[in-house]
Amino acid sequence: MTATRPTFGPVNDGRVQDEPQSGRAVADDSIVSVQGLSKRFGELVAVDGLTFSLEPGSVTGFLGPNGAGKTTTLRLLLGLAEPTTGEALVFGRHYRELDEPTRRVGAVLESNDFHPGRSGRDHLRILALAAEIPPSRIDEVLDLVELEGVAARRVKTYSLGMRQRLGLAGALLGDPELLVLDEPANGLDPAGVHWLRIFLRGFADSGGTVLISSHVLAEVAQTVDGVLIIDRGRLVASARLDELAGRGQTLEDAYLALTVRGAS
Repeated sequence: MTATRPTFGPVNDGRVQDEPQSGRAVADDSIVSVQGLSKRFGELVAVDGLTFSLEPGSVTGFLGPNGAGKTTTLRLLLGLAEPTTGEALVFGRHYRELDEPTRRVGAVLESNDFHPGRSGRDHLRILALAAEIPPSRIDEVLDLVELEGVAARRVKTYSLGMRQRLGLAGALLGDPELLVLDEPANGLDPAGVHWLRIFLRGFADSGGTVLISSHVLAEVAQTVDGVLIIDRGRLVASARLDELAGRGQTLEDAYLALTVRGAS
């Protein structure tokens, strides 16, 4: 599959146009299609009318301050929560409607979702059994995330970075086309961050698609093709990194201009 660039909207001097989402159709062949997505919890609007799409072969950073709605959006995309309005589709369908979801989408939203008394290998065995994935795939993903040497150890002895790698191994069991990762670099040492960057780039270059939520702007800038920035649940920017560079902006410049709130 030939890699293509993600679909992004305009950025003007660090600010998007007043109506960045209205009237813009999502491509029919999008891997991810989000249209008018909103989620309310009582009076709290966690996600407010998001619209964006992702195309094959792209790595997209999903950025925003704490509480901006990033994790809620990912949960809506993966069918872990119901939207108040709008919809979030993967491969043109709701996640729960996919015939074999683990073979299409790999996701990591929590780095601590493990039984501490199980070994890393046993954790993956249970996931593979539930998804009817051949046991031979376990050794393959352990090798991919470089955990083969500690696979027999109990997860409670793993560092945070090792648990991040184990979570990614679980997401990769079904050899998915799309990865949805929430703060995957959290807890990784510099060598681990470098490894993750190379891995994600290779995944996308082979035709896969990645949506990655992160707070580490410097690392995101070295990893992604483009970014989606949200604040207070709303999409405030959608741009390719080369567009930002062409305007003399760094990713940090654009992010801070759009999300730093004035003193109260």
